[in-house]
Amino acid sequence: MAKKAEPTITVDGKSYDIADLSDNGKAQLASLQFTEKQLKKLKGEMSVAQTARAAYVAALKAELAK
Repeated sequence: MAKKAEPTITVDGKSYDIADLSDNGKAQLASLQFTEKQLKKLKGEMSVAQTARAAYVAALKAELAK
């Protein structure tokens, strides 16, 4: 039976087994993963805000044209 591949992380083109990381390395990885998740969330919020802004600009232009 084939051995299940260990989870890895790739940094600067080099792969590292997560299980081999020190406790501090694992903590840094967890922080990085959290930060990546937050950035993705913020990008989504930015997209919503930009869409709302465009709608408000359009509504204001329509109001000014009256």
